[in-house]
Amino acid sequence: MIGRLKGIVIEKQAPEMLLDVNGVGYEVLAPMSTFYRLPGLGDPIVLHTHFVVREDAQQLYGFYDKQERSLFRALIKVNGVGPKLALTILSGIEADEFVASVHRGDSDALVRLPGVGKKTAERLIIEMKDRLKDWQADPSALTAVAVPAAMSANQLVADAESALVALGYKPAEAAKAIAKLPGDYDNSEDMIRAALKAMVNK
Repeated sequence: MIGRLKGIVIEKQAPEMLLDVNGVGYEVLAPMSTFYRLPGLGDPIVLHTHFVVREDAQQLYGFYDKQERSLFRALIKVNGVGPKLALTILSGIEADEFVASVHRGDSDALVRLPGVGKKTAERLIIEMKDRLKDWQADPSALTAVAVPAAMSANQLVADAESALVALGYKPAEAAKAIAKLPGDYDNSEDMIRAALKAMVNK
C-alpha cells in the first residue's frame, strides 16, 4: 500500500491533483479540506495517502494530515459509504464539525451533503460515534499555505462548478450556488469553500 507521497504539485483541478514524485506522476484525489491547504504549482507537498484497489479501478486518495486520513478510513468502513461519498463528506463539512454532528446525533446537518440520505446519516451517527470518541480537534485544520496564481473570473467559475459536480452536486445546483456567491474571489478554492458552506447551511 502507498501510505505517503512527497512530491511537487504540477497540476490541480479539485478534487484531483497530479503529484510529481521523482519523475513519476501520481494522480491523487483529495477532499477540499486538503485542497485549501495545498501550495502553489511547482511547490513541494507531503500527503498521507490511502490506496483503493477495485476490479475496475485503482485510485489514490491524499490527505494533508493523518487525522484526516483516519477519518476517511473510518467513513469507508460504514455500510453504504464508499470512497467517493467519504470524499464528498470531508469536502462538504469540516472534520471537527462532522464529529460534533455525530456526537450530537444531528442527522439534519448530514443529510444536507450530496449523497447522504436520512438512512445513511443515521447509520453514520450510529457506527461512527464510538470510533470518534477520542477525536481531538485540529486547531490548524484549515490553515492556508497557498498563494494561487491569478485566473480569469470565467475560469474560476468553471473550475468551481466542475469541482462541485465531481463532489456529487448536480450541474444546476453547482451553477446556482456559484452564481449566488457575493463578492469577488481570487481563487477557485475559496469560491468552492464558500459555495459548499452556503449549500450545507441552507
